[in-house]
Amino acid sequence: MTTPLGDIPGPTSHTYISQRLRLRYVDWGNRDAPLLVLVHGGRDHSRNWDWMAEDLRRDWHVIAPDLRGHGDSDHSPDGNYRLESHVYDLAQLIHQQEVDTVSIVGHSFGGSIAIRYTGLYPEKVRRICSIEGLSLMPQEMAHRARTTADERMRDWIDEQRQLSGRAPKRYTSIEEALQRMIAENRHLSQERARHLTAHGLMRNEDGTYSWKFDNYVRSFAPVDMTPAEIHELWARITCPTLLIYGKQSWATSPALDGRLDHFRNAKLSMYDDAGHWVHHDRHDAVLAEVRAFLA
Repeated sequence: MTTPLGDIPGPTSHTYISQRLRLRYVDWGNRDAPLLVLVHGGRDHSRNWDWMAEDLRRDWHVIAPDLRGHGDSDHSPDGNYRLESHVYDLAQLIHQQEVDTVSIVGHSFGGSIAIRYTGLYPEKVRRICSIEGLSLMPQEMAHRARTTADERMRDWIDEQRQLSGRAPKRYTSIEEALQRMIAENRHLSQERARHLTAHGLMRNEDGTYSWKFDNYVRSFAPVDMTPAEIHELWARITCPTLLIYGKQSWATSPALDGRLDHFRNAKLSMYDDAGHWVHHDRHDAVLAEVRAFLA
Protein backbone atom coordinates (compact mmCIF):
# COMPACT_ATOMS: atom_id res chain seq x y z
CA MET A 1 0.00 0.00 0.00
CA THR A 2 1.38 3.42 -0.94
CA THR A 3 1.98 5.74 2.01
CA PRO A 4 1.37 9.50 1.55
CA LEU A 5 4.63 11.44 1.55
CA GLY A 6 3.40 13.78 4.26
CA ASP A 7 3.03 10.88 6.68
CA ILE A 8 6.73 9.89 6.50
CA PRO A 9 9.38 11.90 8.33
CA GLY A 10 12.92 11.81 7.07
CA PRO A 11 15.58 11.34 6.42
CA THR A 12 16.96 10.63 9.86
CA SER A 13 20.63 9.87 10.54
CA HIS A 14 21.78 6.58 12.11
CA THR A 15 25.07 4.77 12.68
CA TYR A 16 26.25 1.17 12.81
CA ILE A 17 29.58 -0.51 13.49
CA SER A 18 31.57 -2.47 10.90
CA GLN A 19 35.18 -3.55 11.43
CA ARG A 20 35.39 -1.06 14.31
CA LEU A 21 34.35 1.81 12.07
CA ARG A 22 31.29 3.91 12.90
CA LEU A 23 29.40 4.16 9.64
CA ARG A 24 26.44 6.40 9.00
CA TYR A 25 23.27 5.85 7.00
CA VAL A 26 20.14 7.89 6.42
CA ASP A 27 16.71 6.36 6.88
CA TRP A 28 13.69 7.68 5.01
CA GLY A 29 11.15 5.98 7.26
CA ASN A 30 8.21 3.72 6.34
CA ARG A 31 9.75 0.84 8.29
CA ASP A 32 6.80 -1.50 7.71
CA ALA A 33 7.47 -1.50 3.95
CA PRO A 34 9.98 -3.78 2.14
CA LEU A 35 13.61 -2.75 2.63
CA LEU A 36 15.42 -0.92 -0.20
CA VAL A 37 19.10 0.02 0.14
CA LEU A 38 20.60 2.73 -2.08
CA VAL A 39 24.41 2.57 -2.39
CA HIS A 40 26.32 5.60 -3.71
CA GLY A 41 29.50 5.57 -5.78
CA GLY A 42 33.10 6.51 -5.11
CA ARG A 43 33.87 10.02 -3.74
CA ASP A 44 30.14 10.54 -3.30
CA HIS A 45 27.71 10.39 -0.37
CA SER A 46 24.30 9.07 0.68
CA ARG A 47 22.46 12.32 -0.11
CA ASN A 48 23.14 11.66 -3.79
CA TRP A 49 19.92 9.63 -3.65
CA ASP A 50 17.61 12.28 -2.15
CA TRP A 51 15.50 12.81 -5.26
CA MET A 52 14.98 9.10 -5.85
CA ALA A 53 14.47 8.31 -2.16
CA GLU A 54 11.87 11.06 -1.80
CA ASP A 55 9.66 9.20 -4.27
CA LEU A 56 10.48 5.57 -3.49
CA ARG A 57 9.98 5.95 0.26
CA ARG A 58 6.22 5.90 -0.34
CA ASP A 59 6.40 2.16 -1.06
CA TRP A 60 9.71 1.02 0.41
CA HIS A 61 11.68 1.42 3.61
CA VAL A 62 14.59 3.30 2.03
CA ILE A 63 18.00 3.53 3.66
CA ALA A 64 21.20 4.91 2.13
CA PRO A 65 24.64 4.43 3.71
CA ASP A 66 27.71 6.63 3.53
CA LEU A 67 30.44 4.19 2.53
CA ARG A 68 33.51 4.03 4.76
CA GLY A 69 35.71 7.03 4.04
CA HIS A 70 32.78 8.93 2.53
CA GLY A 71 30.19 11.40 3.75
CA ASP A 72 29.80 11.33 7.52
CA SER A 73 31.17 7.79 7.98
CA ASP A 74 34.54 7.14 9.65
CA HIS A 75 37.70 7.12 7.59
CA SER A 76 39.61 3.86 7.75
CA PRO A 77 42.72 4.47 9.91
CA ASP A 78 44.86 2.21 7.71
CA GLY A 79 43.42 3.44 4.41
CA ASN A 80 41.58 0.15 3.84
CA TYR A 81 39.03 0.73 1.11
CA ARG A 82 39.21 -2.64 -0.63
CA LEU A 83 36.07 -3.73 -2.40
CA GLU A 84 35.61 -6.74 -0.13
CA SER A 85 35.64 -4.47 2.93
CA HIS A 86 32.85 -2.38 1.44
CA VAL A 87 30.92 -5.59 0.71
CA TYR A 88 31.34 -6.57 4.36
CA ASP A 89 30.03 -3.15 5.44
CA LEU A 90 26.94 -3.59 3.26
CA ALA A 91 26.43 -7.10 4.62
CA GLN A 92 26.62 -5.73 8.17
CA LEU A 93 24.10 -2.98 7.43
CA ILE A 94 21.59 -5.40 5.90
CA HIS A 95 22.16 -7.99 8.64
CA GLN A 96 21.35 -5.43 11.33
CA GLN A 97 18.07 -4.51 9.64
CA GLU A 98 16.85 -8.05 10.49
CA VAL A 99 14.89 -8.65 7.29
CA ASP A 100 14.52 -11.78 5.17
CA THR A 101 15.06 -10.08 1.80
CA VAL A 102 16.18 -6.73 0.45
CA SER A 103 16.23 -4.86 -2.85
CA ILE A 104 19.30 -2.83 -3.76
CA VAL A 105 20.08 0.02 -6.15
CA GLY A 106 23.74 0.98 -6.54
CA HIS A 107 25.61 3.50 -8.63
CA SER A 108 29.14 3.11 -10.03
CA PHE A 109 31.41 1.72 -7.28
CA GLY A 110 28.30 1.25 -5.15
CA GLY A 111 26.81 -0.85 -7.94
CA SER A 112 29.89 -3.09 -7.90
CA ILE A 113 29.53 -3.52 -4.14
CA ALA A 114 25.83 -4.34 -4.49
CA ILE A 115 26.40 -6.81 -7.33
CA ARG A 116 29.07 -8.69 -5.35
CA TYR A 117 26.90 -8.82 -2.25
CA THR A 118 24.04 -10.23 -4.35
CA GLY A 119 26.32 -12.89 -5.83
CA LEU A 120 27.41 -13.91 -2.33
CA TYR A 121 23.89 -13.93 -0.88
CA PRO A 122 21.50 -14.54 -3.79
CA GLU A 123 18.83 -15.79 -1.38
CA LYS A 124 18.75 -12.41 0.39
CA VAL A 125 18.22 -10.11 -2.60
CA ARG A 126 14.81 -9.72 -4.20
CA ARG A 127 15.84 -7.28 -6.96
CA ILE A 128 19.15 -5.63 -7.86
CA CYS A 129 19.69 -2.53 -10.02
CA SER A 130 23.23 -1.45 -10.85
CA ILE A 131 23.70 1.94 -12.51
CA GLU A 132 27.04 1.90 -14.36
CA GLY A 133 28.46 -0.41 -11.70
CA LEU A 134 30.06 -3.69 -12.81
CA SER A 135 33.59 -3.21 -11.47
CA LEU A 136 36.45 -3.07 -13.98
CA MET A 137 35.67 -3.06 -17.69
CA PRO A 138 37.21 -5.88 -19.81
CA GLN A 139 39.97 -3.63 -21.20
CA GLU A 140 40.95 -2.67 -17.65
CA MET A 141 40.99 -6.31 -16.57
CA ALA A 142 43.13 -7.15 -19.60
CA HIS A 143 45.58 -4.41 -18.66
CA ARG A 144 45.86 -5.77 -15.12
CA ALA A 145 46.40 -9.27 -16.51
CA ARG A 146 49.37 -8.01 -18.54
CA THR A 147 51.13 -6.79 -15.38
CA THR A 148 52.74 -9.10 -12.85
CA ALA A 149 51.72 -9.25 -9.20
CA ASP A 150 54.97 -7.63 -8.08
CA GLU A 151 54.47 -4.76 -10.55
CA ARG A 152 50.96 -4.13 -9.25
CA MET A 153 52.16 -4.23 -5.63
CA ARG A 154 55.06 -1.82 -6.30
CA ASP A 155 52.75 0.58 -8.14
CA TRP A 156 50.24 0.39 -5.28
CA ILE A 157 52.92 1.14 -2.67
CA ASP A 158 54.10 4.14 -4.68
CA GLU A 159 50.51 5.34 -5.00
CA GLN A 160 49.91 4.98 -1.25
CA ARG A 161 53.00 7.06 -0.50
CA GLN A 162 51.81 9.78 -2.84
CA LEU A 163 48.34 9.81 -1.30
CA SER A 164 49.81 10.01 2.21
CA GLY A 165 51.27 13.40 1.30
CA ARG A 166 48.24 14.68 -0.56
CA ALA A 167 46.42 17.28 1.52
CA PRO A 168 42.66 17.67 1.01
CA LYS A 169 41.84 20.41 -1.48
CA ARG A 170 40.64 23.58 0.26
CA TYR A 171 38.04 25.87 -1.27
CA THR A 172 37.48 29.43 -0.12
CA SER A 173 33.70 29.12 -0.56
CA ILE A 174 30.91 26.71 -1.39
CA GLU A 175 30.59 28.50 -4.74
CA GLU A 176 34.19 27.64 -5.62
CA ALA A 177 33.59 23.97 -4.80
CA LEU A 178 30.33 24.10 -6.77
CA GLN A 179 32.22 25.14 -9.89
CA ARG A 180 34.47 22.11 -9.46
CA MET A 181 31.41 19.86 -9.17
CA ILE A 182 29.90 21.32 -12.34
CA ALA A 183 33.18 20.99 -14.25
CA GLU A 184 33.37 17.28 -13.38
CA ASN A 185 29.68 16.56 -14.08
CA ARG A 186 28.53 18.75 -16.94
CA HIS A 187 25.16 16.99 -17.28
CA LEU A 188 24.09 18.07 -13.77
CA SER A 189 21.59 20.86 -13.32
CA GLN A 190 22.63 23.81 -11.16
CA GLU A 191 20.11 22.77 -8.49
CA ARG A 192 21.42 19.22 -8.21
CA ALA A 193 25.05 20.25 -8.35
CA ARG A 194 24.50 22.71 -5.49
CA HIS A 195 22.67 20.09 -3.39
CA LEU A 196 25.39 17.48 -3.91
CA THR A 197 28.12 20.00 -3.20
CA ALA A 198 26.52 21.25 0.02
CA HIS A 199 26.16 17.72 1.41
CA GLY A 200 29.59 16.64 0.17
CA LEU A 201 31.58 19.38 1.92
CA MET A 202 32.89 19.88 5.42
CA ARG A 203 34.09 23.19 6.82
CA ASN A 204 37.67 23.39 8.05
CA GLU A 205 38.78 25.21 11.17
CA ASP A 206 40.16 28.11 9.13
CA GLY A 207 36.79 28.63 7.41
CA THR A 208 37.67 26.95 4.12
CA TYR A 209 35.81 23.92 2.72
CA SER A 210 37.01 20.44 1.73
CA TRP A 211 35.30 17.36 0.33
CA LYS A 212 34.36 14.87 3.03
CA PHE A 213 35.81 11.78 1.34
CA ASP A 214 39.21 10.37 2.32
CA ASN A 215 41.84 10.78 -0.39
CA TYR A 216 42.82 7.13 0.09
CA VAL A 217 39.53 6.06 -1.55
CA ARG A 218 41.14 7.03 -4.86
CA SER A 219 43.38 3.95 -4.68
CA PHE A 220 42.42 0.49 -5.93
CA ALA A 221 43.78 -2.65 -4.30
CA PRO A 222 46.52 -4.42 -6.29
CA VAL A 223 44.87 -7.82 -5.73
CA ASP A 224 41.26 -8.74 -6.50
CA MET A 225 39.16 -11.68 -7.67
CA THR A 226 40.10 -12.97 -11.10
CA PRO A 227 37.76 -12.22 -14.03
CA ALA A 228 36.65 -15.87 -14.00
CA GLU A 229 35.80 -15.66 -10.28
CA ILE A 230 33.88 -12.42 -10.79
CA HIS A 231 31.90 -13.96 -13.64
CA GLU A 232 31.11 -17.00 -11.47
CA LEU A 233 29.81 -14.63 -8.78
CA TRP A 234 27.59 -12.84 -11.28
CA ALA A 235 26.24 -16.20 -12.47
CA ARG A 236 25.14 -16.96 -8.90
CA ILE A 237 22.66 -14.07 -8.97
CA THR A 238 19.17 -15.50 -9.34
CA CYS A 239 16.96 -12.45 -8.84
CA PRO A 240 15.87 -10.05 -11.61
CA THR A 241 18.76 -7.72 -12.43
CA LEU A 242 18.56 -4.29 -14.07
CA LEU A 243 21.70 -2.71 -15.52
CA ILE A 244 21.46 0.97 -16.49
CA TYR A 245 24.05 2.81 -18.60
CA GLY A 246 24.37 6.22 -20.22
CA LYS A 247 25.16 6.38 -23.92
CA GLN A 248 27.45 9.39 -23.39
CA SER A 249 29.30 7.82 -20.45
CA TRP A 250 32.96 6.80 -20.47
CA ALA A 251 31.82 3.32 -19.35
CA THR A 252 31.32 0.73 -22.08
CA SER A 253 28.04 -1.10 -22.61
CA PRO A 254 27.93 -4.57 -20.94
CA ALA A 255 26.13 -5.85 -24.05
CA LEU A 256 28.98 -4.83 -26.32
CA ASP A 257 31.86 -5.98 -24.11
CA GLY A 258 30.33 -9.33 -23.15
CA ARG A 259 29.71 -8.77 -19.44
CA LEU A 260 25.93 -9.06 -19.84
CA ASP A 261 26.35 -12.69 -20.95
CA HIS A 262 27.45 -13.75 -17.46
CA PHE A 263 24.10 -12.92 -15.83
CA ARG A 264 21.16 -15.31 -15.68
CA ASN A 265 18.30 -12.85 -15.55
CA ALA A 266 19.54 -9.37 -16.48
CA LYS A 267 18.05 -6.56 -18.55
CA LEU A 268 20.17 -3.70 -19.91
CA SER A 269 18.75 -0.20 -20.39
CA MET A 270 20.75 2.42 -22.28
CA TYR A 271 19.86 6.11 -21.90
CA ASP A 272 20.63 8.78 -24.44
CA ASP A 273 21.68 12.26 -23.28
CA ALA A 274 23.19 10.72 -20.16
CA GLY A 275 26.70 10.34 -18.83
CA HIS A 276 27.98 8.35 -15.86
CA TRP A 277 25.38 9.76 -13.43
CA VAL A 278 22.42 8.46 -15.39
CA HIS A 279 20.01 8.76 -12.46
CA HIS A 280 20.65 12.51 -12.38
CA ASP A 281 20.96 13.16 -16.11
CA ARG A 282 17.68 11.34 -16.92
CA HIS A 283 16.09 11.34 -13.47
CA ASP A 284 12.39 11.08 -14.35
CA ALA A 285 12.84 8.27 -16.86
CA VAL A 286 15.27 6.32 -14.68
CA LEU A 287 13.06 6.71 -11.60
CA ALA A 288 10.03 5.44 -13.52
CA GLU A 289 11.95 2.41 -14.76
CA VAL A 290 13.47 1.62 -11.36
CA ARG A 291 10.10 2.00 -9.64
CA ALA A 292 8.42 -0.38 -12.12
CA PHE A 293 11.33 -2.82 -11.84
CA LEU A 294 11.27 -2.91 -8.04
CA ALA A 295 7.52 -3.39 -7.99
